[in-house]
Amino acid sequence: MTQFLTSPQGRRLAFSQSTGSGPTVVFLGGFKSDMQGSKALFLEAWARDQGHAFLRLDYSGHGQSSGDFEAGCIGDWAMDARAVIGARTEGPLILVGSSMGGWISLLLARAMPERIAGLVGIAAAPDFTARTWAEALTDAQRDQVTAEGRIEIASDYADHPYIFTRRLFEDGAQNLVLEHPLPLPFPVRLLQGTADTDVPPSVALKLLAHADCPDLQLSLVKGADHRFSTPDCLAQIAASVSEVIARAAGPQAAQDRAAR
Repeated sequence: MTQFLTSPQGRRLAFSQSTGSGPTVVFLGGFKSDMQGSKALFLEAWARDQGHAFLRLDYSGHGQSSGDFEAGCIGDWAMDARAVIGARTEGPLILVGSSMGGWISLLLARAMPERIAGLVGIAAAPDFTARTWAEALTDAQRDQVTAEGRIEIASDYADHPYIFTRRLFEDGAQNLVLEHPLPLPFPVRLLQGTADTDVPPSVALKLLAHADCPDLQLSLVKGADHRFSTPDCLAQIAASVSEVIARAAGPQAAQDRAAR
């Protein structure tokens, strides 16, 4: 059942939560996505079946939450996630971030490291605004963003173009994670399709190389696209979350969290 809370910034945020044992599994969706997507609902059902606590949410301007999507940015959406997590959960967390949600997961890991017990990235898209600005836009398109404050960009995975605003680009530049040290002192599993045209495998390889993590694995799935939501892909997500939970419950992981 969908519930709502008001964040410290005054945004009305939608979320759905189920109780269970162990660390809370938190699903963080992608750009212009919502908590009713196939991966979020699959993970919720899986967590309930396994007896794990689970939380999914809509950032402001997404799904059932308040706000205008075009007015939002990465920093806002990370604050939204942190507000819901802070108000509705206690104890360790397993973050599962899809696409932009992978970037937000990494921002949360930097902001609240004492809470994070593990992380699973699904086609994680850290720093995608900087990459889009530098690699995907022409000089004329960059001039358009500067002059008009927005631009529409087509995607292979949506029926309508995505809106990128000047504020989104400017805020994204203030929240980069691949240009600064990125300690991830907990188990991390990255899942990436080789046929992903929105977030290519090179992004996952860069994150793999950059992160300071003692237990980090990247799985490349041949032929999988950015949705990563076929039955086999969903099963791999569940297996990765299960593995991270098991690794996070180990004695060394518990000692590491106590020391943080």
